[in-house]
Amino acid sequence: MPITSETILKVRYSETDQMGVVHHGNYAQYLELARIDWLSRLGISYKSMEENGIMLPVFTLDFKFTKSAFFDDELTVKTSLRKIPTARIIFDFEIFNENRESLTTASATLVFVDSKTRKPIPCPSYLIEKIKSY
Repeated sequence: MPITSETILKVRYSETDQMGVVHHGNYAQYLELARIDWLSRLGISYKSMEENGIMLPVFTLDFKFTKSAFFDDELTVKTSLRKIPTARIIFDFEIFNENRESLTTASATLVFVDSKTRKPIPCPSYLIEKIKSY
């Protein structure tokens, strides 16, 4: 069932250390950009979700680094939905360089939360409908 998308990113100088290697802390931002892009390609605006009282904080984030990314590399972040969301949504990621070499794999679990009560809520029905229609 995985619904996938690919997001292209360019490594900026500020994201690297003195050796030109991407600092591991930047990968969380890459995944965030890819998740927002994934939602957008599905026709869902993350900003609109927040404006309608839904937040998606990260619950778990897991990385496996196998190769380094470097300044000026063009990275492809492949984002896949693991299963139909409930109160949680789980994504799997793979990051490739321009030679399609796998650099990093990751997974992220986010929780749907009501912005007023700060309590978990079910995935919005409109998101499940979009996923099922895909």
